[in-house]
Amino acid sequence: MAEAAIRRNRSITIAGLILLTLLAWAYLLAGAGMPSHPNHMAMEGPGFMIVATMWWTMMIAMMVPSAAPTVLLYARVYRVRIEDGPSPPVGAFLSGYLLCWLVFSLAAAAIQLWLQDAAIASPITMRLHTAGAAGALLILAGLYQLSPLKNACLGKCRSPAQFLAHHYRPGPAGAFRMGAIHGAFCVGCCWLLMALLFVGGVMSIAWIAALAITVAAEKLLGAGPSFAQVVGAALIVGGASLIVS
Repeated sequence: MAEAAIRRNRSITIAGLILLTLLAWAYLLAGAGMPSHPNHMAMEGPGFMIVATMWWTMMIAMMVPSAAPTVLLYARVYRVRIEDGPSPPVGAFLSGYLLCWLVFSLAAAAIQLWLQDAAIASPITMRLHTAGAAGALLILAGLYQLSPLKNACLGKCRSPAQFLAHHYRPGPAGAFRMGAIHGAFCVGCCWLLMALLFVGGVMSIAWIAALAITVAAEKLLGAGPSFAQVVGAALIVGGASLIVS
């Protein structure tokens, strides 16, 4: 009966994560609430809350799939520890995780609007105007990919069992705390990769998909750390090429 409950809860959790991801992608494909007419966007521009919501939706679409193994393992550990208790507070865990990305999204939205007001980024394409600025951001992201801090945060994201062993706390409050800690590690791992949206266009679906695949490969593939270093080297070369050209 306990195994049947675990399987049932696992199926519900997987379905919920898939639905959340699909809804986020649907919102992005529908325009994420941004003005559809370029002239309207250039003259008035979207408000802060619309931009922040857009960023948070992008983070949900990109990060929830790569966080799914940790969420699912947490649910199983909870059921094993408390066989006859209530269902695992997966919602609390996910809320703590997404709260960290909400904080990041608020900061990213503020930076985007500042860049647009300072005429450093386009309000229409939502990317940096000059190749020099874009190249510098690519190089910075590449260097961070090769840094010890990136490697440390990536290691935490890639080891759900070790993470839960060190940070497990019972109950919804404990789940929220664990989710927030895991989210902080993921932000530390990927924040500069997300900043590359300023290079390709904040609402470029192709760039969003490419970054989502990159993040998933770093976290889920066996050679993820090596892949992260290869990505870092490629970003440095690409950024240098932009600046030289």
